[in-house]
Amino acid sequence: QLQLVESGGGLVHPGGSLRLSCAASGFTLDYSAIGWFRQAPGKEREGVSCISRSSGTNYADSVKGRFTISRDNAKNTVYLQMNALKPEDTAVYYCARMGMGFFGLCPLSTSRGYDYWGQGTQVTVSS
Repeated sequence: QLQLVESGGGLVHPGGSLRLSCAASGFTLDYSAIGWFRQAPGKEREGVSCISRSSGTNYADSVKGRFTISRDNAKNTVYLQMNALKPEDTAVYYCARMGMGFFGLCPLSTSRGYDYWGQGTQVTVSS
C-alpha cells in the first residue's frame, strides 16, 4: 500500500538531460523526505540527492550544479532533473522515503533510515 515508482530513465548521450520522477502512493509525500540513490554495475549504492520535509535539498558533490531535486506535493511526486549527464552517471536510480521520525536535512552518506524504496529506473549515458 505504500509505494514509490520511478520513471523517466532511458538512454541519453553525454551532455544530455533526463527528468526522473518518483511517484508516491499510500502516504503523504509532503510529510516525507525523499532521497535519490543510484547503483552502477560493480559499484555500491550511493546517494545522489534528497529533499527534506521542509524542502531543503542535499546533493552529492559529483552532481552539484548538474542535478536538481524538486517536489510537487499536489502530484505526490518528487523529480530529479539531470543535466549535463556524464557516462559515469550511468546507473539504476532509486527513490526512497526517509523514515517518518526524521525531521532534519536528509542524509546521503548512508541509505540507512530510508524505509521504502522504489524498483528503480535505468539511466544510461553513452555515445
